[in-house]
Amino acid sequence: MIGKLLSFRYFFNMSWDFKRTFQTFLFLFFCAASFGQNYRPQVIGFRLDDGRKKVDIPFENYNNLIIIPVLLNNSLPLKFIVDTGVTTAILTERALTDLLNINYDRKIPIVGVDGSRIVDAFVATNVSMKLPGITGRGHALLVLEEDYLQLKNYLGTEVHGILGYEIFSRFIVKINYDKKIITLYEPNQFKPKKKYTAIPLSIEETKPYMNASLYINDSTEITTKLMIDTGASHSLLLHEGSKEGIEIPERKVKTNLGRGLGGDINGYLSRIEKLEIDNYKFTKVISSFPKGMSFSDVIERTGRQGTAGGGVLSKFVPILDYFNSKLYLKKGRHYKKKFEYNMSGIEVKAVGPKLKIIEVHSVRENSPAKRIGINPGDTILSINNHNTQNLKLNEVNAFFRSKEGRKLRMIIQRDGIKFRKVFRLEKIL
Repeated sequence: MIGKLLSFRYFFNMSWDFKRTFQTFLFLFFCAASFGQNYRPQVIGFRLDDGRKKVDIPFENYNNLIIIPVLLNNSLPLKFIVDTGVTTAILTERALTDLLNINYDRKIPIVGVDGSRIVDAFVATNVSMKLPGITGRGHALLVLEEDYLQLKNYLGTEVHGILGYEIFSRFIVKINYDKKIITLYEPNQFKPKKKYTAIPLSIEETKPYMNASLYINDSTEITTKLMIDTGASHSLLLHEGSKEGIEIPERKVKTNLGRGLGGDINGYLSRIEKLEIDNYKFTKVISSFPKGMSFSDVIERTGRQGTAGGGVLSKFVPILDYFNSKLYLKKGRHYKKKFEYNMSGIEVKAVGPKLKIIEVHSVRENSPAKRIGINPGDTILSINNHNTQNLKLNEVNAFFRSKEGRKLRMIIQRDGIKFRKVFRLEKIL
């Protein structure tokens, strides 16, 4: 669920094992109505306010993740990631709902792929959610007992939850990454413009899938089924061995790919020769290959070979139409921009009360940063004379993927002692 982000990174996949855990959960409905002399049935789910035909919602874009404002139970303003991979809305920390005295229907354990308990979660029902121009009633909400995902630390901004199928099953959704506006249409009011290309979409277990062609190392075409994942910032994630020919290219980098409920997700980063979606073609696409986790049941059940994340989707202005099983695409402003990755080897996170402290989370082996002695736990105080307390985490990560050969001059702090470190960005893919 959270990938080119991670640096949240350049490849933050917000909990692949989290999604896997909840594949078996059905969407929860709660019919709230008062019975009496003045009985009026409540409308369940989201509705556009004031009879509107569409609503434009400005969003924040953090490493290709879409973050929108949500008002919970008409009193608690929060921020949620819009994620096609989530069936039921998720709140990342119980302390938030405790402020509203929300009652829970039941408590469930969340387990990792190895079967061990990771964290408890609570199911709340009859929750109201207010978005700009939209009102929602009677929603189910899955509440984690503690902030295990630490989204705010790896994104560098406050993030409180994840919202998915409740939106896509109710509206036709247009995402304009260039203008940072998500538009929700009433299904019977939407007409696609001629400039868009319509691509077949299948909705399975509440998730959207499309077909695409891959060329891994050579001219051999591999037809694949990919889940469309707006909740992952990576460009492309592939399951090695899920289909003949899907193998990790020889030129690869072993690295941290993201974080899920089970902890860090490790694997390999590489480039595939080409990705084709209908008539749209991309070359030298950065691709993630997770290792050490089993996706065999997901592959067997869905027949998918991987996921297309925000790194690909943000090159378009995509429209997801679950009602007519269509994905509409037109080229965005960054369609021709090359796929790049973290050339420093440093993965960072934001810590402290205001998320102003930039801390090294991990350092890739054989990377420029590793060779000059930068370690996990170091605090980065400045980069090229820019005080990191004045920078957003996105801006810090932008230094690391800026240009091959660029010199970075950093001041770091370790155990109260300051060090000066200098190295150049190195492209190895």
